[in-house]
Amino acid sequence: MDTIFALATVPGKSGVAVVRVSGPDAFDLFDLFEISPPEPRRASLRRLTHRVRGFLDEALILTFEGGASFTGEPVVELHLHGSIAIAQAVLDCLEDHAEFRRAAPGEFTRRALMNDRLDLTQVEALSDLIDSETEMQRKQALSGYSGKLRDAAETWRAHLIRALSLLEATIDFADEDVPVDVTPEVSALLEKVQADLAQEIDGFGVAERIRVGFEVAIVGPPNAGKSTLLNTLAGRDAAITSEIAGTTRDVIEVRMDLGGLPVTFLDTAGLRETTDTVESIGIERAVARAREADLRIFLQGDETFAHLEPGREDIVVRGKADLGAGKDGVSGKTGQGIQALVERVQRHLLDKVTGAGLVSHQRQMDVLKDAVDHLTQAIVFLEKGSKFYDLAAEELRSTVFSLERLVGRVDIEDILDHVFASFCIGK
Repeated sequence: MDTIFALATVPGKSGVAVVRVSGPDAFDLFDLFEISPPEPRRASLRRLTHRVRGFLDEALILTFEGGASFTGEPVVELHLHGSIAIAQAVLDCLEDHAEFRRAAPGEFTRRALMNDRLDLTQVEALSDLIDSETEMQRKQALSGYSGKLRDAAETWRAHLIRALSLLEATIDFADEDVPVDVTPEVSALLEKVQADLAQEIDGFGVAERIRVGFEVAIVGPPNAGKSTLLNTLAGRDAAITSEIAGTTRDVIEVRMDLGGLPVTFLDTAGLRETTDTVESIGIERAVARAREADLRIFLQGDETFAHLEPGREDIVVRGKADLGAGKDGVSGKTGQGIQALVERVQRHLLDKVTGAGLVSHQRQMDVLKDAVDHLTQAIVFLEKGSKFYDLAAEELRSTVFSLERLVGRVDIEDILDHVFASFCIGK
């Protein structure tokens, strides 16, 4: 492979700028900057001097041998002073070196995958970890990065291979008397895996929501206090408020951290019957987004709800409590009932989180569904008796193949570009 380099920290002025070099010729950097090789995996202070540009900076140098680095290749990291000019000068020197080239987005992590330092589920979790904004997202990403989904897949694969070996043994001795009926053990193994996969599929929706965020729609008739409530929750004037009915025409979004959960509150157009064409479009959008939301807060006003009725889990509360709605209402102006409402929303979403599974990406979900389809068919053949064991075995091989696709052992070239497209350069 080529030897690649990139700035591993955010571009711009900072306390420290880290430049990472990875590949078979990474240690050529020592000659390039006229420094003595430091002891592997120990930080050493060195003066970087280039034969043309002269003295560049005094930096901490970290080196990793092949097999002991993040990528699995020889790696050198330069921890520079966080000057834009210093970082650019070092990058220019590296680019002038014939054996080095700039890294593509996610290329360091891609090499970690190719060198068996990470599996594909860990790569996806690493991307989630970089993008995490809340405590729950961080915990979920770390769970995947530590290999929990991979470990679960390995357990399922081991059960399937055991079942497959029992079936193969029976098939090989079909013309002889087999002393033990393997069907009960095979059935138990397959049913266990089937139940585990079903549980993961059931928990996908919530797990994905933790990753991308929940949506809570604030709905109700015009002038019920929806926009004022949103502004209070946001701590700023995110939505225009007015006594004129129909002021809100589009869906306004405010994203926040709610008890460690990523939540986007939606302010929607007032729901009422109207002949105004533009307002009607806003109402249609409001109804569509509200139906797709994970939770709806219905603010009662002077009019009844139109176009959309509260569901069993939705929150119904009277708005504009400062105008006499009583102790159970909420007011964006005075703050009455806001904390209780927020806590109610938080409890509702946290209850959902308890059902979250390990699978949080659509790719992972698609692979598991494919595995379940083959596994279900294998169980059907198994129940038909020994004459169908060869067909059951073939379906089990396909199930195992799907699980290998899950962790990236086989058949992944077509999805790698998509996975790494979201990575930043230098990771």
